Amino acid sequence: MIRFVFRLAAAIALSVAVIMAVLDATRTVAVSRLVMTPLDTSWSTASPDTLAATETFVRDKTGPAVWDSVVVPVLNQPGFAVFAVLAFLLYAIGHRRRAGRFTGEV
Repeated sequence: MIRFVFRLAAAIALSVAVIMAVLDATRTVAVSRLVMTPLDTSWSTASPDTLAATETFVRDKTGPAVWDSVVVPVLNQPGFAVFAVLAFLLYAIGHRRRAGRFTGEV
């Protein structure tokens, strides 16, 4: 059951990554130069209140150093790349391993 939840979350994250990639591709064609929108910009455009609430939560629970040194660099990456990596990690966690595939066992 828990593997299903991880695979479902991976599918949702991959869907978001594809949507963000299509938006960036559309903007790239429109301005005739490469456009990769940072996750911070996308998030603040879609829901600035949740971004501010997340920043406050992380700063209160872990300290400002974690926000500045860990979260901000991730938010500065292109949104489609962040969600693609997240989708890969979630899928890897939820992946069902087959016993004996490369071990010689049947």
